[in-house]
Amino acid sequence: MTLFIDTVRRLSQLCGAISAALLLAAVIVVCQLVVVRYALGESAIWQHEFVTFALVGATLIGSPYVLLTRGHVNVDLLPLYLGPRGRLALALLASGLSLAFCVTIAVTGFFWWHEAWAGGWRGDTVWAPPLWIPRLALPVGVGLLSLQYLADILALVTGRDMPFGIERPRP
Repeated sequence: MTLFIDTVRRLSQLCGAISAALLLAAVIVVCQLVVVRYALGESAIWQHEFVTFALVGATLIGSPYVLLTRGHVNVDLLPLYLGPRGRLALALLASGLSLAFCVTIAVTGFFWWHEAWAGGWRGDTVWAPPLWIPRLALPVGVGLLSLQYLADILALVTGRDMPFGIERPRP
């Protein structure tokens, strides 16, 4: 169990690095677009679409890392007032519902990706990239997010992590 949790955490950290690389690539391409368009007076063919795909990909692929680091918006008023058992129950309920939602989105996203891949769909622009590439970010990102939720649930159940990161008061 510990091996699974540690492996998923390393995967989530890798997702964070990939997300950062996609954001950096988007920034570089925007800078290149500005030079090509305004300094050289040429038209931009692929840059807008690439930046859109990179930002969406960074968001989806980076989501497991955000969950791992607890970087999402979290209102912890209720968990602060609950006892240890109530916190654990609330954390398991919230993580379980989130896991079910993410698995549903990942499976649906897989079918959406497969439709584009099997159909050979391409973008409607001059660049016309194959659409299965940007669509792959949905099932991969949310699938890995599902694994991170599962690892979080296992860490809670085994006592490896505390619910909501709130430590027990010391006697």
